[in-house]
Amino acid sequence: MVIMPIVQAAPVLLTRTLLYTAMTRAKKLLILIGNPNIIEFMIKNVDSKKRNTGLEYKLKNLDF
Repeated sequence: MVIMPIVQAAPVLLTRTLLYTAMTRAKKLLILIGNPNIIEFMIKNVDSKKRNTGLEYKLKNLDF
């Protein structure tokens, strides 16, 4: 079960991708709590930013 509070935040954080993540993590039940207008905004917000985590660099430079 996933319970996700939906609160007003920076638009860059309120993305469709975040909702998708919650939906795919919820095996049996997803509960969204919050403003329906914000949820609608998230559904329509398809902007995604490239994440610079450095993971690729770290994996390529592992010492075994």
